[in-house]
Amino acid sequence: MSQNTLAEFVEATATKFGIPGVAVGVWVNGQEMYACHGVTSVDNPLPVDRDTMFVLGSVTKTFTATALMCLVAQGRVDLDAPVRRYVPELRLAEEQTAASITVMNLLNHTGGLGLGFIADTGEGDDALARYVAQLPELELIGPPGARASYSQAGFNLIGRIIEKVTGLTYERAVASLLFEPLGLEHSFYPASDVLSRRFAVGHNPGEDGALAVARLRKRWRGDNPGGGLESSAADLLRWARFHLGDGRTESGEEVMPAEVLQRMKEPTVELRGSSLGDAFGIAWFLRDVDGVRTVGHGGSTNGQFAELLLVPERDFAVVSLSNAGPNGIPFNQAVVQWALEHHVGVVDRDPQPIPHDAAWAREVVGDYDMDSMYVTIAGDGTGLTLEVDIKPEIRAAAVTDLPPGYAPAAIGRLPGDGDEYIITEGGMKGQRGFFTRDEHGVVVGVDLAGRVATRVA
Repeated sequence: MSQNTLAEFVEATATKFGIPGVAVGVWVNGQEMYACHGVTSVDNPLPVDRDTMFVLGSVTKTFTATALMCLVAQGRVDLDAPVRRYVPELRLAEEQTAASITVMNLLNHTGGLGLGFIADTGEGDDALARYVAQLPELELIGPPGARASYSQAGFNLIGRIIEKVTGLTYERAVASLLFEPLGLEHSFYPASDVLSRRFAVGHNPGEDGALAVARLRKRWRGDNPGGGLESSAADLLRWARFHLGDGRTESGEEVMPAEVLQRMKEPTVELRGSSLGDAFGIAWFLRDVDGVRTVGHGGSTNGQFAELLLVPERDFAVVSLSNAGPNGIPFNQAVVQWALEHHVGVVDRDPQPIPHDAAWAREVVGDYDMDSMYVTIAGDGTGLTLEVDIKPEIRAAAVTDLPPGYAPAAIGRLPGDGDEYIITEGGMKGQRGFFTRDEHGVVVGVDLAGRVATRVA
């Protein structure tokens, strides 16, 4: 498939979804291809190119985990060790969890930690230490190892482990372990490094539907390990090629042993009812698509979205970056699906829901709490909708604009004996999840995008 064909698809799809600026990269048949379209900002428009930096959101977690695995390879961190070996000051809401949670529990989201909390702990070198000091406020959703539940807080804690072991700030440690040896010249955390280069800003629709620049560009330094990296399509494709390789740079320098790099792409815990994956590796979501194993991670911030997907057995990778909500996610998904089909011959189709089940609907309708957010399942007798938003009290207390929520979108029950569902419209279209029940069969929680929310009403 030619560069022109990719560019035509990207331009048409960005136009369809109303995205101001996008950058796409594909690694296939030993070659790189790029397709960039649009502008960095509707207020101060500059053309997007392969080196334009976007906020990656949770794709950052793949860098944090890889940096940690470099320390594992060096014998400086033991995956099975309790986190307190490296962060002895760790305190959580329950002492037993704080004492027993391991490094691996953090890396594969089995620590029993809630998603996280919104906390501005400053921009100083103590930002992560101050974040960790607030962890006793974090909701715990179960004992370590009991189940997987995606946790931003867990990866911020990994960042603190990296600081304690290396004696460096998290950002400096990642730059030394990864950015510099791999030649990632457009990958930075500090705003001072980003502002002297071309970067994209996020956009969200206003009440009139017109896109406006998102004024909170990214969250605070204490969230950097879980979601604060800014990078470009070109750097992300180089990053993907490293993870498809043998742990060495293009010049032959070993960053980590091949077997350690490979271990990151092997299943550590199964996932149920998730469109993101069938299992967690180490940070990576692992998913079989049309009989082919894929390795990937996505990211969402305030009006910016990223998607990175690898197919190791085909030496293939695709990255898609977009700068507008809520359609940035479906744009990225469309690009990834198109690239898989046209370059790998793999067709990724969403499962189809069964007809509306009124009795089941009555069981799941309710309000669910997920740390700083709420999830509302509502029904009108003919169908169900799912809504997600930041809690009103948190919005009211914020000194800057927070990302918008997701308006009610239709969901449908999936076939089978379980309580799995799929979102069938809106910015989260295609996302799958499931409801959990107690020993009496009463619905007590809902999983969305690998994160658990507890029923409160």
